[in-house]
Amino acid sequence: MNTYEVQVERGERYWLVHVPQIGHTTQARSLREVDVMARDLIVVMSQVTGDTPLLPEGVDLDVHVQLPESVRKHLARAAELREQELDVRQEAAKEARAAARELSDEGLTLRDIGAALGVSHQRAQQLINA
Repeated sequence: MNTYEVQVERGERYWLVHVPQIGHTTQARSLREVDVMARDLIVVMSQVTGDTPLLPEGVDLDVHVQLPESVRKHLARAAELREQELDVRQEAAKEARAAARELSDEGLTLRDIGAALGVSHQRAQQLINA
């Protein structure tokens, strides 16, 4: 299987689909069309240049969509916030476990602990045993 790098970037009206290995570019109306258009370009150019003819299913693509810098910054910030969210959720779970254990140490029943924390008595037990 032949692997081709495909560089995709937005033009004025269409997506520009460039395949560096063959030095040619085509267009796609949507990102869903990129795969088909790139494969067709590679197959046609292999026939034009007299190389071993390729079939579309014999071509593997490594597609890279190049987004504007401002969009990449937004995506990086979103990933950073998701990471922070994970850390905060873990800290919140730790605090909930500590609260449940403290109430348990004071002798409260699982039902009372659940009611006090706003969770079921089963969840209160999970928090205490975690």
